Amino acid sequence: MNKFLEKAEHVLLSEAETYCPEGTHPKALIHQWLHAIAYDVSLFAGKNGVSKKEIIKLLKNEQLYTNKEALLEDLHSSLKLFPVKHPDFTFIDLFAGIGGVRLGFQQNNGLCVFSSEFDKHAQDTYFRNHGDFPFGDITKISPNLIPDHDVLLAGFPCQPFSHAGLKLGIEDTRGTLFHDIAEILSTKKPKFAVLENVKGLVSHEKGYTLQVILKTLTDIGYRCNIPKEVILNGSTKAIQTEAKKMILKSINFGVPQNRQRIYIVLWREGVIEKFDYPTPLSDVKCVGDILETNPDEKFTISDKLWQGHQRRKIENKKNGKGFGFGLVDQFSSYTNTISARYYKDGSEILIAQEGKNPRKVTHREAARLQGFPEEFEPSKSNVQVYKQFGNSVSVPVVSAIAKNIKECINGSN
Repeated sequence: MNKFLEKAEHVLLSEAETYCPEGTHPKALIHQWLHAIAYDVSLFAGKNGVSKKEIIKLLKNEQLYTNKEALLEDLHSSLKLFPVKHPDFTFIDLFAGIGGVRLGFQQNNGLCVFSSEFDKHAQDTYFRNHGDFPFGDITKISPNLIPDHDVLLAGFPCQPFSHAGLKLGIEDTRGTLFHDIAEILSTKKPKFAVLENVKGLVSHEKGYTLQVILKTLTDIGYRCNIPKEVILNGSTKAIQTEAKKMILKSINFGVPQNRQRIYIVLWREGVIEKFDYPTPLSDVKCVGDILETNPDEKFTISDKLWQGHQRRKIENKKNGKGFGFGLVDQFSSYTNTISARYYKDGSEILIAQEGKNPRKVTHREAARLQGFPEEFEPSKSNVQVYKQFGNSVSVPVVSAIAKNIKECINGSN
């Protein structure tokens, strides 16, 4: 733990408790305040609440503040991953997980000014790597209190809507987590937003879910590469056809994993006319590029588990399901998608080993399979490390999107 942060948390705890929303730990506010002062950006609850002068005064009284530059050094003293000192743009990180989306934007000189994540295990991993503790339940946080930002980032859960949604607009999305994203966009009006989801969003409820999402965003003044006329008056099939162009594959961005996700890039009307999605890279990696040289024997699966995998694959084939374990080796082009359930039996990705049973990917290999940097420290829990990487994004894919958004922001300034 950063010793400076420990002292600062003690000094600012009482003040933070005054402004702390339900479901959020006070240290999330403290960390946001400290970074906001160091980078000279907006405070959470700053307009009608606490001011930078008040926080600085409390820190000075305990000899914890001399200037912004020294504060930044104190905050980053124990970090291996941290933002640039002079960022080009700001963003907020919603449904943040362990910060995979954050990393992609941070790699392109972006600064995170607010993050939110509900899961306590993911919060701990996020804090250990990024140096600030995420806020909690986003449904309990007023959009007015969220700091100003250029880009909103959210990997939100897919939830069904009432079939009145196309008539009632944003009000009828209440009760879903998408509603909170829409409320923040409507209130804070950032230049850009990136909404990430499984590719199944395109077909969810035969395209109706996607149609409600896009119509809601259109109604509050945001545009995407699907024409406004198609969103408002076109068929769900027409919307689905265009949305499929927003699905990016990890294998096209230097990650040897067959992962496909939809990235809906949005912009405030008038900022740009069309967004250029990143093109696939020419540098293609294979599974061998992410494998460790001497993995621990504990990752080799047991005879019982291996026999079970083989038996189920035969049974599934007989029943026409076509599902079973995914066996790869160092020469394979890519693996199956790593999922949050990987910790259970590792069936989707097994690494072949000469003369013995296959093995699961190691914790470091799981990180590499999602394109996380070597400096990233995974969870200490065997269950959580696979859950967290399985729920995360492929960082290089997000980084490629962030690069193009940064160019748009620079061009619009």
